[in-house]
Parts: sequence; C-alpha cells; structure tokens
Amino acid sequence: MMKSVQNTSGDQSGYTRRKFIYKVSAVGARLALSTPFISRAAGFIKPQEQYTVKQVMDMFIKDVPGGALKETVDTLKTGNPDTIVKGIVTTMFATIAVIRNAIDLGANFIIAHEPTFYNHTDETEWLKDDKVYQFKRALLDKNGIAVWRNHDYIHRLVPDGVTIGVLDKLDWRKYTDKDTINILTMPPTPLKELIRHAKSRLIIDKVRYVGDPDQKCSRILFIPGAAGGQRQIQAIEQVKPDVLICGEIQEWETAEYVRDALAKGDNISLVVLGHIASEEAGSEFMLNWLKEKLPGIKTTHVPTANSLSFM
Repeated sequence: MMKSVQNTSGDQSGYTRRKFIYKVSAVGARLALSTPFISRAAGFIKPQEQYTVKQVMDMFIKDVPGGALKETVDTLKTGNPDTIVKGIVTTMFATIAVIRNAIDLGANFIIAHEPTFYNHTDETEWLKDDKVYQFKRALLDKNGIAVWRNHDYIHRLVPDGVTIGVLDKLDWRKYTDKDTINILTMPPTPLKELIRHAKSRLIIDKVRYVGDPDQKCSRILFIPGAAGGQRQIQAIEQVKPDVLICGEIQEWETAEYVRDALAKGDNISLVVLGHIASEEAGSEFMLNWLKEKLPGIKTTHVPTANSLSFM
C-alpha cells in the first residue's frame, strides 16, 4: 500500500472557554479545570490569556510527530518571537491584501502556508533593492506583524492537516482509504460531476483537465499542492486511479503522461484545481486548531483567493 503522498511546495470549532468556579465548603474544596495553563488570583483559577509568537509556534510543533525539524522552511519571516499575540490570521499567502486585513482586524501574527517573499526559502538578498519587496516588508515592520510559515509541520501531522482540511471541505473524508488518505474510493461518478462538485465546494471558477467528461470515476488519487511531475506520475503508476486530482502541474510533465496513457488505452483522467484552491482549506484546519487550543485569542482565516484570473 502506498504511503500518504505529501506535496513539497499545509470544522470550525464551537469550543467556548469554560468558566471555572472554585467552591469552598466545610467538607473541602473542589476545583474544575480543563487547561494546564493556570494562574491563581483572589480565590479562583483561570487559563493563561497571553501567549508569545514563539509559544504558539511551539504548541503546534509539539503536536507534530518527531517535533522540531533541523532543516525546514517553517521559520519566522518577520517579527519578534517574543511578541505578545494580540490576534492571529491564518492564510495561504501573506499577501499585501492579507496584511492589510490583519491590520484592520488588530492581528499582529500571520500564519501562512506558503512563502511570503516569492521563493520557497524566503531568501531576500536578491530582493533587497526591489520596490515591491521593500513596500511589503515596511508594511509588516511598521505594524509589528510577525509572519510564520507553517508548511512542513502541518503536512507532517498524522493525518496531514492540509489534506484533511481539503477533504473535509469536499465532504470526501468518508471515502478515504484507512491507511492512505490520498486514495479515495467512491460510487462511480462521471468526471464532469466530480469537477462540478470540487468547483462548488472549493469556490473555483474554472479547472483544467485531461480526459473524457463522461468517464465514470471511482478510484481517486488526491494530491493537493505541487508535488511535482515525477511524484505524480509514479503515484499514478502505483495506485492506478481513474483520476488524479491535484493542485498544480508542470504542463510538460503530468499532463503529457496522462494524455499518452489515454492514447495507450488506460482509463485515466487528470483534474488540476490550482495550487491555492487545492490547499486553502488547510489554513482553515489551522484556524480550527488555534480556536481549540487558544480560545482566548481572536483568530481569523483570511482567504488568499487565486492570483490568476480566467477570461
């Protein structure tokens, strides 16, 4: 069985913080707690209400199997790790529009899934004289906003937080293989209906595809994000799905492989959702995690939306 396929580019909880009552009687005292973070004050105990940027980061990393990584792109891109968090925004990309939203919301911590400065490692030396970079960096610095990229860690959750977030959005988690969440088995459905459903649930205007719209699809290989052509093609050969649904492709790799596979006579299709559309719900997963763990901090998901438009 194929292991879960991760990319290489990350249920809104109704949880409300409980009130804690400390009662003293002739018999003794009873204390009701639901959090390990406590402080004593004038006869009652309440949860910790202030967290630094680093504390929030460390809390999430603690939930990831294996803990902190020695090599990762999940670093603090701007801001001070000791900053007290006033509010958090989750998003795919910390765009200028998202930063302005964060400022309006009074948030000083953005948790983004993808790079902030236009390359995978957020290297900025090559951008030091670039006016767009300078404007964006100044906007962040002026408003004291910390940006943390949570990509490697959220993908290393078990199960993968991004994939689960998207499958929940699609209402497809019930179809996943018990050992490999990237493989789904559902009642035979025409390709055009799968596409219609994905567009509706993920709010996508148009998708690209290869295949017959009337092809009946039951076995689905779902790989969000940008796994790369070689991994996508190898996964197709190993899993032998009716359709690969992915985030993005190199047009000269996976699409050409599927086209040749169809010409050979294979029953295979390809649906390309777009990178952002295929992973946006991972940032909603992050939102829900924060609301559960840190109910006292205002947390908002700000969608990035597709940077590309269609004519």
